[in-house]
Amino acid sequence: MTPPIPLAAVVLAGGASRRMGRDKATLVHHGTTLVERTVNTVAARCSPVFVIAAPGQSLPALSAEILRDEVRGVGPLLATGRGLRAAADAGRELAFVCAVDMPFLTSDVIDILAGPAARLPGVDVVLPWDGREQYLAGIYRTALADRVADLTAAGERSMKALITRVDVQQIVLPEQRALTNVNTPADLECAGQQMP
Repeated sequence: MTPPIPLAAVVLAGGASRRMGRDKATLVHHGTTLVERTVNTVAARCSPVFVIAAPGQSLPALSAEILRDEVRGVGPLLATGRGLRAAADAGRELAFVCAVDMPFLTSDVIDILAGPAARLPGVDVVLPWDGREQYLAGIYRTALADRVADLTAAGERSMKALITRVDVQQIVLPEQRALTNVNTPADLECAGQQMP
């Protein structure tokens, strides 16, 4: 049996959560917070795990290293760069980057993406595509930290600014419940009804 491809994980937990109306990371979904659920899921496959949190954001105790954004509300690109830099410093070439608001995320999805990321050394990012654009559930080369730093220094804030400037491979999948995120109270209620 082939050993799993070494991956770090970067969990983006410090978003503004404007549409939800409150911090998504600490929302309780079926007895646990979204950040705990996400960290536990990625930790089953990835090590080390970095959680990127907003300044002053209150989080439960986690089996992950918590890194703080220096500024609140500047978008996911800066936080992604911070996580990729930490993963590179930890000796990882690849990191699974995800948003905190995916209550059905599984390590199976991570493995589906990890194989192509390892086999395609010229590809910078491997993303799933199930009919939806998914920038925050993919495998990123940690060497992209410098590219992200250049983009954010130039005023860029969105993940699309990075994705359109690097080599990306999309893996076409049937629609994945694991890639469903919750942005509004209605999304969260619907997700609760979908749980087995």
